[in-house]
Amino acid sequence: MPSRQRAKPAVAQLAKCLTGITGLDELTGGGLPLGRPTLVCGSAGCGKTLLAMQFLVNGALDYGEPGVFVSFEESPKELAENVASLGFDLKRMVRRKQIWLEHIQMDNSRPLETGEYNLEGLFIRLGYAITAIGAKRVVLDTLEALFAYLPNRELVRSELHRLFVWLKARGVTAVVTAERGDGALTRYGMEEYVADCVILLDHRVIEQISTRRLRVVKYRGSLHGTNEYPFLFGRRGLSVLPITSLGLDHPVETARISSGVAGLDAMLDGKGYYRGSSILISGATGTGKGSLAVSMVAAACQRGEQCLYFSFEESRDQIVRNMHSIGIDLAPHLRSGRLEFHIGRPTVFGLERHLVTMYDAVNEAKPALVVIDPITEFLSVGSLMDVRATLTRLADFLKTQGITAVLTNLTASSDAQPDLSLSSLVDASIQLLHLEAGRQRRRGLYILKARGMPHAQDVREYWLTDQGVTVAAPEGGPNAAVDSALHAAR
Repeated sequence: MPSRQRAKPAVAQLAKCLTGITGLDELTGGGLPLGRPTLVCGSAGCGKTLLAMQFLVNGALDYGEPGVFVSFEESPKELAENVASLGFDLKRMVRRKQIWLEHIQMDNSRPLETGEYNLEGLFIRLGYAITAIGAKRVVLDTLEALFAYLPNRELVRSELHRLFVWLKARGVTAVVTAERGDGALTRYGMEEYVADCVILLDHRVIEQISTRRLRVVKYRGSLHGTNEYPFLFGRRGLSVLPITSLGLDHPVETARISSGVAGLDAMLDGKGYYRGSSILISGATGTGKGSLAVSMVAAACQRGEQCLYFSFEESRDQIVRNMHSIGIDLAPHLRSGRLEFHIGRPTVFGLERHLVTMYDAVNEAKPALVVIDPITEFLSVGSLMDVRATLTRLADFLKTQGITAVLTNLTASSDAQPDLSLSSLVDASIQLLHLEAGRQRRRGLYILKARGMPHAQDVREYWLTDQGVTVAAPEGGPNAAVDSALHAAR
Protein backbone atom coordinates (compact mmCIF):
# COMPACT_ATOMS: atom_id res chain seq x y z
CA MET A 1 0.00 0.00 0.00
CA PRO A 2 1.27 3.48 -0.74
CA SER A 3 2.52 5.30 2.32
CA ARG A 4 0.42 8.11 3.67
CA GLN A 5 1.99 11.44 4.37
CA ARG A 6 0.64 13.23 7.38
CA ALA A 7 -0.75 16.62 6.45
CA LYS A 8 1.09 19.44 8.14
CA PRO A 9 -1.20 21.63 10.22
CA ALA A 10 -1.36 25.28 9.26
CA VAL A 11 0.78 27.36 11.59
CA ALA A 12 -0.11 30.96 12.23
CA GLN A 13 2.79 33.26 11.51
CA LEU A 14 3.79 35.90 14.02
CA ALA A 15 2.47 39.30 12.98
CA LYS A 16 5.27 41.76 12.30
CA CYS A 17 5.78 45.48 11.95
CA LEU A 18 8.00 46.72 9.12
CA THR A 19 10.74 49.08 10.22
CA GLY A 20 11.50 50.37 6.72
CA ILE A 21 15.19 50.09 7.59
CA THR A 22 17.22 48.62 4.73
CA GLY A 23 18.39 45.13 5.66
CA LEU A 24 16.79 44.96 9.10
CA ASP A 25 13.41 43.84 7.81
CA GLU A 26 15.13 41.13 5.76
CA LEU A 27 17.15 39.63 8.57
CA THR A 28 14.17 39.72 10.97
CA GLY A 29 11.89 38.09 8.40
CA GLY A 30 9.53 41.04 8.08
CA GLY A 31 10.27 43.49 10.88
CA LEU A 32 9.75 43.73 14.64
CA PRO A 33 7.03 41.82 16.52
CA LEU A 34 3.75 43.66 16.01
CA GLY A 35 2.20 44.98 19.20
CA ARG A 36 5.14 43.82 21.32
CA PRO A 37 8.20 45.50 22.84
CA THR A 38 11.67 45.23 21.31
CA LEU A 39 14.80 46.01 23.28
CA VAL A 40 17.65 47.79 21.47
CA CYS A 41 20.78 47.80 23.59
CA GLY A 42 24.39 48.84 23.17
CA SER A 43 27.16 51.08 24.43
CA ALA A 44 27.22 54.86 24.10
CA GLY A 45 27.52 56.09 20.51
CA CYS A 46 26.44 52.89 18.80
CA GLY A 47 23.26 54.40 17.31
CA LYS A 48 20.40 53.23 19.53
CA THR A 49 18.52 56.53 19.48
CA LEU A 50 18.91 56.99 15.72
CA LEU A 51 17.67 53.46 14.98
CA ALA A 52 14.66 54.02 17.21
CA MET A 53 13.92 57.40 15.63
CA GLN A 54 14.15 55.99 12.11
CA PHE A 55 11.71 53.24 13.14
CA LEU A 56 9.22 55.98 14.10
CA VAL A 57 9.85 58.24 11.11
CA ASN A 58 9.55 55.40 8.59
CA GLY A 59 6.37 54.22 10.27
CA ALA A 60 4.77 57.65 10.01
CA LEU A 61 5.92 58.50 6.47
CA ASP A 62 5.88 55.11 4.74
CA TYR A 63 3.20 53.12 6.57
CA GLY A 64 0.83 55.75 7.92
CA GLU A 65 1.48 54.78 11.55
CA PRO A 66 1.97 57.75 13.91
CA GLY A 67 4.47 57.31 16.72
CA VAL A 68 5.40 58.63 20.15
CA PHE A 69 9.01 59.25 21.15
CA VAL A 70 9.60 59.54 24.88
CA SER A 71 13.04 60.86 25.79
CA PHE A 72 14.44 60.93 29.29
CA GLU A 73 17.65 62.71 28.27
CA GLU A 74 17.36 64.86 25.13
CA SER A 75 14.86 67.67 24.68
CA PRO A 76 12.64 67.82 21.57
CA LYS A 77 14.80 70.66 20.23
CA GLU A 78 17.98 68.60 20.66
CA LEU A 79 16.39 65.55 19.06
CA ALA A 80 15.24 67.54 16.02
CA GLU A 81 18.70 69.01 15.54
CA ASN A 82 20.48 65.69 15.98
CA VAL A 83 18.45 63.78 13.37
CA ALA A 84 18.25 66.60 10.83
CA SER A 85 21.47 65.30 9.25
CA LEU A 86 19.56 62.15 8.26
CA GLY A 87 16.92 64.21 6.48
CA PHE A 88 14.29 63.87 9.24
CA ASP A 89 12.16 67.01 9.71
CA LEU A 90 10.75 66.28 13.16
CA LYS A 91 9.24 69.74 13.67
CA ARG A 92 7.15 69.36 10.55
CA MET A 93 6.07 65.84 11.51
CA VAL A 94 5.08 67.05 14.98
CA ARG A 95 2.94 69.82 13.45
CA ARG A 96 1.22 67.22 11.27
CA LYS A 97 0.67 64.96 14.30
CA GLN A 98 2.68 62.19 12.71
CA ILE A 99 5.07 62.12 15.67
CA TRP A 100 4.64 63.15 19.29
CA LEU A 101 7.82 64.12 21.15
CA GLU A 102 7.57 63.74 24.91
CA HIS A 103 10.47 64.83 27.10
CA ILE A 104 10.33 63.61 30.71
CA GLN A 105 12.96 65.30 32.83
CA MET A 106 14.16 62.97 35.57
CA ASP A 107 15.29 64.84 38.67
CA ASN A 108 18.02 62.63 40.06
CA SER A 109 19.74 65.35 42.04
CA ARG A 110 18.44 63.71 45.20
CA PRO A 111 18.99 59.96 44.89
CA LEU A 112 16.67 59.10 47.76
CA GLU A 113 14.10 56.35 47.79
CA THR A 114 11.08 57.56 49.75
CA GLY A 115 7.63 56.10 49.62
CA GLU A 116 6.33 53.79 46.93
CA TYR A 117 8.02 54.02 43.52
CA ASN A 118 5.98 53.21 40.42
CA LEU A 119 5.52 54.26 36.82
CA GLU A 120 1.95 55.50 37.01
CA GLY A 121 3.01 59.02 36.04
CA LEU A 122 4.76 57.72 32.94
CA PHE A 123 1.76 55.59 32.01
CA ILE A 124 -0.57 58.60 32.23
CA ARG A 125 1.59 60.85 30.05
CA LEU A 126 2.36 58.11 27.56
CA GLY A 127 -1.28 57.02 27.35
CA TYR A 128 -2.37 60.59 26.65
CA ALA A 129 0.21 60.97 23.86
CA ILE A 130 -0.81 57.67 22.23
CA THR A 131 -4.48 58.65 22.26
CA ALA A 132 -3.82 62.20 21.04
CA ILE A 133 -2.35 61.13 17.68
CA GLY A 134 -3.58 57.55 17.45
CA ALA A 135 -0.04 56.20 17.78
CA LYS A 136 0.82 52.69 16.63
CA ARG A 137 4.53 52.90 17.50
CA VAL A 138 6.29 53.98 20.68
CA VAL A 139 9.94 54.59 21.58
CA LEU A 140 11.30 54.90 25.12
CA ASP A 141 14.86 56.28 25.21
CA THR A 142 16.53 55.20 27.55
CA LEU A 143 15.48 52.93 30.41
CA GLU A 144 18.44 53.74 32.65
CA ALA A 145 17.14 57.24 33.30
CA LEU A 146 14.01 55.77 34.88
CA PHE A 147 15.81 53.58 37.39
CA ALA A 148 19.25 55.13 37.65
CA TYR A 149 19.16 55.68 41.39
CA LEU A 150 17.00 52.81 42.55
CA PRO A 151 19.06 50.41 44.67
CA ASN A 152 16.27 47.86 44.95
CA ARG A 153 16.72 45.42 42.03
CA GLU A 154 13.50 43.59 42.82
CA LEU A 155 11.60 46.85 42.46
CA VAL A 156 13.35 47.50 39.14
CA ARG A 157 12.41 44.04 37.90
CA SER A 158 8.80 44.51 38.99
CA GLU A 159 8.43 47.89 37.30
CA LEU A 160 10.14 46.73 34.13
CA HIS A 161 7.68 43.87 33.90
CA ARG A 162 4.78 46.27 34.47
CA LEU A 163 6.10 48.58 31.75
CA PHE A 164 6.33 45.84 29.13
CA VAL A 165 2.93 44.41 30.05
CA TRP A 166 1.41 47.91 29.82
CA LEU A 167 2.89 48.45 26.34
CA LYS A 168 1.53 45.10 25.16
CA ALA A 169 -1.90 45.90 26.56
CA ARG A 170 -2.02 49.12 24.54
CA GLY A 171 -1.28 47.16 21.35
CA VAL A 172 1.61 49.40 20.28
CA THR A 173 4.83 48.19 18.70
CA ALA A 174 7.49 49.54 21.02
CA VAL A 175 11.24 50.03 20.84
CA VAL A 176 12.94 50.47 24.21
CA THR A 177 16.62 51.43 24.32
CA ALA A 178 19.05 50.50 27.06
CA GLU A 179 22.75 50.89 27.78
CA ARG A 180 25.12 47.94 27.59
CA GLY A 181 26.01 46.46 30.98
CA ASP A 182 29.14 44.85 32.39
CA GLY A 183 28.98 41.17 31.57
CA ALA A 184 25.34 41.51 30.45
CA LEU A 185 23.43 42.92 27.53
CA THR A 186 21.99 45.69 29.69
CA ARG A 187 22.88 47.51 32.88
CA TYR A 188 20.31 45.68 34.99
CA GLY A 189 20.73 42.37 33.19
CA MET A 190 17.01 41.69 33.18
CA GLU A 191 15.47 43.81 30.39
CA GLU A 192 16.46 41.24 27.79
CA TYR A 193 14.39 38.57 29.54
CA VAL A 194 11.10 40.46 29.45
CA ALA A 195 11.43 41.78 25.88
CA ASP A 196 10.09 39.72 22.98
CA CYS A 197 12.90 40.79 20.65
CA VAL A 198 16.41 41.91 21.55
CA ILE A 199 18.75 43.72 19.15
CA LEU A 200 22.35 44.36 20.17
CA LEU A 201 24.34 47.19 18.61
CA ASP A 202 28.11 47.34 18.84
CA HIS A 203 30.59 50.06 17.90
CA ARG A 204 34.19 48.88 17.71
CA VAL A 205 37.51 50.22 16.48
CA ILE A 206 39.98 47.73 14.98
CA GLU A 207 43.35 48.99 13.72
CA GLN A 208 42.03 52.56 13.80
CA ILE A 209 39.05 51.67 11.58
CA SER A 210 35.63 52.24 13.12
CA THR A 211 32.88 49.71 12.40
CA ARG A 212 29.37 49.11 13.69
CA ARG A 213 27.71 45.70 14.03
CA LEU A 214 24.12 44.62 14.68
CA ARG A 215 22.95 41.25 16.00
CA VAL A 216 19.45 39.97 16.73
CA VAL A 217 20.06 38.20 20.03
CA LYS A 218 16.57 36.76 20.35
CA TYR A 219 13.19 36.92 18.67
CA ARG A 220 10.36 35.01 20.29
CA GLY A 221 8.20 33.10 17.85
CA SER A 222 10.22 33.91 14.74
CA LEU A 223 13.22 32.75 12.77
CA HIS A 224 15.84 35.43 12.23
CA GLY A 225 19.41 36.03 11.16
CA THR A 226 21.76 35.30 14.05
CA ASN A 227 25.07 36.56 12.69
CA GLU A 228 26.66 39.94 13.25
CA TYR A 229 25.81 42.34 10.44
CA PRO A 230 27.56 45.61 9.61
CA PHE A 231 25.42 48.74 9.66
CA LEU A 232 25.97 52.41 8.96
CA PHE A 233 24.22 55.74 9.06
CA GLY A 234 24.20 57.37 5.64
CA ARG A 235 22.34 60.27 4.13
CA ARG A 236 19.14 58.22 4.10
CA GLY A 237 19.46 56.92 7.62
CA LEU A 238 20.49 53.54 8.93
CA SER A 239 21.33 50.66 6.60
CA VAL A 240 22.00 47.10 7.70
CA LEU A 241 24.03 45.01 5.29
CA PRO A 242 22.99 41.37 5.73
CA ILE A 243 24.61 39.28 3.02
CA THR A 244 22.03 36.56 3.68
CA SER A 245 19.25 38.88 2.50
CA LEU A 246 20.68 39.10 -0.98
CA GLY A 247 18.91 36.46 -3.01
CA LEU A 248 19.57 35.10 -6.47
CA ASP A 249 16.23 36.17 -7.91
CA HIS A 250 17.41 39.33 -9.63
CA PRO A 251 16.14 40.12 -13.14
CA VAL A 252 18.36 39.30 -16.11
CA GLU A 253 18.87 41.11 -19.41
CA THR A 254 19.11 39.53 -22.83
CA ALA A 255 20.38 42.67 -24.57
CA ARG A 256 24.05 42.66 -25.56
CA ILE A 257 26.10 45.85 -25.58
CA SER A 258 29.50 46.77 -26.92
CA SER A 259 32.56 46.99 -24.71
CA GLY A 260 33.88 49.81 -26.86
CA VAL A 261 36.68 47.53 -28.12
CA ALA A 262 35.78 45.87 -31.42
CA GLY A 263 38.29 43.07 -30.96
CA LEU A 264 36.95 42.20 -27.51
CA ASP A 265 33.36 42.23 -28.80
CA ALA A 266 34.48 39.79 -31.48
CA MET A 267 35.80 37.46 -28.78
CA LEU A 268 32.39 37.67 -27.07
CA ASP A 269 30.50 36.06 -29.96
CA GLY A 270 30.70 39.33 -31.87
CA LYS A 271 27.98 40.93 -29.71
CA GLY A 272 29.69 42.22 -26.59
CA TYR A 273 28.55 41.46 -23.04
CA TYR A 274 25.10 41.24 -21.45
CA ARG A 275 23.69 44.44 -20.02
CA GLY A 276 23.53 44.26 -16.23
CA SER A 277 26.32 41.70 -15.95
CA SER A 278 29.39 41.87 -13.71
CA ILE A 279 32.76 41.92 -15.46
CA LEU A 280 36.10 41.31 -13.78
CA ILE A 281 39.25 42.62 -15.47
CA SER A 282 42.36 41.10 -13.85
CA GLY A 283 46.01 41.72 -14.55
CA ALA A 284 49.33 42.87 -13.20
CA THR A 285 50.46 46.49 -13.07
CA GLY A 286 50.71 48.02 -16.54
CA THR A 287 48.60 45.49 -18.39
CA GLY A 288 45.90 48.06 -19.20
CA LYS A 289 43.07 47.23 -16.80
CA GLY A 290 42.08 50.86 -16.38
CA SER A 291 42.30 51.53 -20.12
CA LEU A 292 39.93 48.65 -20.87
CA ALA A 293 37.52 49.78 -18.15
CA VAL A 294 37.53 53.37 -19.44
CA SER A 295 36.87 52.05 -22.96
CA MET A 296 33.68 50.47 -21.63
CA VAL A 297 32.75 53.73 -19.90
CA ALA A 298 33.31 55.79 -23.05
CA ALA A 299 31.18 53.40 -25.09
CA ALA A 300 28.34 53.60 -22.53
CA CYS A 301 28.50 57.41 -22.48
CA GLN A 302 28.40 57.46 -26.28
CA ARG A 303 25.16 55.48 -26.03
CA GLY A 304 23.78 58.22 -23.79
CA GLU A 305 24.01 56.15 -20.60
CA GLN A 306 24.92 57.38 -17.13
CA CYS A 307 28.20 56.05 -15.66
CA LEU A 308 29.86 56.14 -12.24
CA TYR A 309 33.59 55.62 -11.82
CA PHE A 310 34.94 54.85 -8.34
CA SER A 311 38.71 55.29 -8.37
CA PHE A 312 40.91 54.42 -5.39
CA GLU A 313 44.30 55.08 -6.99
CA GLU A 314 44.14 58.01 -9.42
CA SER A 315 42.50 61.41 -9.39
CA ARG A 316 39.86 62.36 -11.93
CA ASP A 317 42.12 64.78 -13.79
CA GLN A 318 44.90 62.21 -13.94
CA ILE A 319 42.59 59.61 -15.46
CA VAL A 320 41.26 62.12 -17.99
CA ARG A 321 44.79 63.14 -18.96
CA ASN A 322 46.09 59.59 -19.23
CA MET A 323 43.21 58.44 -21.41
CA HIS A 324 44.12 61.04 -24.01
CA SER A 325 47.18 58.90 -24.77
CA ILE A 326 44.92 56.17 -26.14
CA GLY A 327 42.57 58.52 -27.97
CA ILE A 328 39.75 58.62 -25.40
CA ASP A 329 38.43 62.06 -24.45
CA LEU A 330 36.32 61.90 -21.28
CA ALA A 331 35.89 65.68 -20.92
CA PRO A 332 32.67 65.91 -23.03
CA HIS A 333 31.06 63.17 -20.93
CA LEU A 334 31.99 64.98 -17.72
CA ARG A 335 30.52 68.23 -19.03
CA SER A 336 27.30 66.51 -20.08
CA GLY A 337 26.99 64.89 -16.66
CA ARG A 338 26.89 61.38 -18.10
CA LEU A 339 30.15 60.50 -16.33
CA GLU A 340 30.67 61.05 -12.62
CA PHE A 341 33.86 60.28 -10.72
CA HIS A 342 34.08 59.40 -7.03
CA ILE A 343 37.67 59.57 -5.85
CA GLY A 344 39.07 58.56 -2.48
CA ARG A 345 41.63 56.54 -0.60
CA PRO A 346 40.19 53.34 0.91
CA THR A 347 42.04 53.94 4.18
CA VAL A 348 39.90 57.01 4.94
CA PHE A 349 36.90 54.84 5.90
CA GLY A 350 36.08 51.26 6.76
CA LEU A 351 34.57 48.80 4.29
CA GLU A 352 30.99 49.42 5.41
CA ARG A 353 31.28 53.18 4.98
CA HIS A 354 32.66 52.72 1.46
CA LEU A 355 29.84 50.32 0.65
CA VAL A 356 27.09 52.62 1.86
CA THR A 357 28.73 55.59 0.11
CA MET A 358 28.62 53.66 -3.15
CA TYR A 359 25.02 52.60 -2.48
CA ASP A 360 24.03 56.24 -1.98
CA ALA A 361 25.87 57.39 -5.10
CA VAL A 362 24.24 54.67 -7.21
CA ASN A 363 20.75 55.36 -5.84
CA GLU A 364 21.18 59.06 -6.60
CA ALA A 365 22.75 58.82 -10.07
CA LYS A 366 20.90 55.68 -11.26
CA PRO A 367 23.73 54.73 -13.65
CA ALA A 368 23.76 52.06 -16.34
CA LEU A 369 27.41 51.21 -15.68
CA VAL A 370 29.64 51.37 -12.59
CA VAL A 371 33.42 50.93 -12.44
CA ILE A 372 35.33 50.09 -9.24
CA ASP A 373 39.06 50.56 -9.87
CA PRO A 374 40.75 48.62 -8.34
CA ILE A 375 38.92 46.35 -5.90
CA THR A 376 42.21 45.11 -4.44
CA GLU A 377 42.70 48.47 -2.69
CA PHE A 378 40.04 47.39 -0.19
CA LEU A 379 42.53 44.90 1.24
CA SER A 380 44.20 47.86 2.95
CA VAL A 381 41.19 48.35 5.23
CA GLY A 382 39.83 44.85 5.77
CA SER A 383 40.61 41.19 5.94
CA LEU A 384 40.39 38.96 2.90
CA MET A 385 37.10 37.48 4.11
CA ASP A 386 35.59 40.90 4.84
CA VAL A 387 36.62 42.25 1.42
CA ARG A 388 35.05 39.27 -0.33
CA ALA A 389 31.83 39.74 1.62
CA THR A 390 31.79 43.47 0.79
CA LEU A 391 32.33 42.87 -2.91
CA THR A 392 29.65 40.17 -2.92
CA ARG A 393 27.17 42.62 -1.43
CA LEU A 394 28.17 45.29 -3.92
CA ALA A 395 27.98 43.01 -6.96
CA ASP A 396 24.59 41.64 -5.91
CA PHE A 397 23.26 45.12 -5.21
CA LEU A 398 24.26 46.33 -8.68
CA LYS A 399 22.84 43.21 -10.30
CA THR A 400 19.46 43.65 -8.62
CA GLN A 401 19.41 47.19 -10.06
CA GLY A 402 20.23 45.93 -13.56
CA ILE A 403 23.51 47.89 -13.53
CA THR A 404 26.59 46.67 -15.38
CA ALA A 405 29.54 46.39 -12.99
CA VAL A 406 33.17 46.55 -14.12
CA LEU A 407 35.69 45.55 -11.45
CA THR A 408 39.42 45.85 -12.00
CA ASN A 409 41.59 43.43 -10.06
CA LEU A 410 45.33 43.88 -9.54
CA THR A 411 47.14 40.56 -9.64
CA ALA A 412 50.79 39.61 -9.26
CA SER A 413 52.90 36.61 -10.04
CA SER A 414 54.03 36.39 -6.42
CA ASP A 415 52.26 33.85 -4.22
CA ALA A 416 52.17 36.54 -1.53
CA GLN A 417 49.50 38.39 -3.49
CA PRO A 418 46.11 37.78 -1.79
CA ASP A 419 43.65 35.86 -3.93
CA LEU A 420 40.20 37.39 -3.81
CA SER A 421 38.76 34.38 -5.70
CA LEU A 422 36.03 36.44 -7.35
CA SER A 423 35.72 34.45 -10.56
CA SER A 424 32.67 32.58 -9.31
CA LEU A 425 31.01 35.85 -8.31
CA VAL A 426 31.17 37.59 -11.70
CA ASP A 427 29.51 36.82 -15.02
CA ALA A 428 32.54 37.50 -17.20
CA SER A 429 36.23 37.40 -16.37
CA ILE A 430 38.90 38.92 -18.60
CA GLN A 431 42.55 38.16 -17.90
CA LEU A 432 45.31 40.50 -19.06
CA LEU A 433 48.90 39.28 -19.32
CA HIS A 434 52.45 40.54 -19.74
CA LEU A 435 54.13 38.37 -22.37
CA GLU A 436 57.79 38.36 -23.29
CA ALA A 437 58.75 37.38 -26.83
CA GLY A 438 62.46 37.64 -27.36
CA ARG A 439 63.46 41.11 -26.21
CA GLN A 440 59.97 42.51 -26.57
CA ARG A 441 57.26 42.86 -23.96
CA ARG A 442 53.80 42.32 -25.30
CA ARG A 443 50.32 42.26 -23.87
CA GLY A 444 47.99 39.29 -24.07
CA LEU A 445 44.27 38.95 -23.36
CA TYR A 446 41.99 35.99 -22.92
CA ILE A 447 38.46 35.42 -21.64
CA LEU A 448 38.47 33.14 -18.64
CA LYS A 449 34.68 32.89 -18.52
CA ALA A 450 31.58 34.48 -20.01
CA ARG A 451 28.33 33.08 -18.70
CA GLY A 452 25.56 32.45 -21.18
CA MET A 453 27.46 33.15 -24.39
CA PRO A 454 30.00 31.51 -26.69
CA HIS A 455 33.41 33.16 -26.42
CA ALA A 456 36.91 32.84 -27.81
CA GLN A 457 39.20 30.40 -26.01
CA ASP A 458 42.52 31.61 -27.34
CA VAL A 459 44.98 34.21 -26.09
CA ARG A 460 45.13 37.27 -28.30
CA GLU A 461 47.67 40.02 -28.38
CA TYR A 462 46.39 43.54 -27.87
CA TRP A 463 47.82 47.03 -28.04
CA LEU A 464 47.15 50.39 -26.40
CA THR A 465 47.27 52.77 -29.34
CA ASP A 466 46.35 56.40 -29.97
CA GLN A 467 43.14 55.01 -31.44
CA GLY A 468 42.20 53.08 -28.29
CA VAL A 469 42.54 49.43 -27.32
CA THR A 470 43.12 47.18 -30.31
CA VAL A 471 42.84 43.38 -30.08
CA ALA A 472 44.43 41.10 -32.68
CA ALA A 473 42.09 39.41 -35.13
CA PRO A 474 41.56 35.65 -34.61
CA GLU A 475 43.27 34.69 -37.83
CA GLY A 476 46.36 36.65 -36.81
CA GLY A 477 46.23 35.10 -33.38
CA PRO A 478 49.16 35.15 -31.03
CA ASN A 479 52.28 34.21 -32.95
CA ALA A 480 54.57 31.38 -31.96
CA ALA A 481 56.69 33.66 -29.79
CA VAL A 482 53.63 34.83 -27.85
CA ASP A 483 52.40 31.25 -27.47
CA SER A 484 55.76 30.26 -26.09
CA ALA A 485 55.76 33.19 -23.65
CA LEU A 486 52.26 32.33 -22.47
CA HIS A 487 53.24 28.73 -21.88
CA ALA A 488 56.25 29.86 -19.85
CA ALA A 489 54.11 32.29 -17.84
CA ARG A 490 51.73 29.50 -16.87
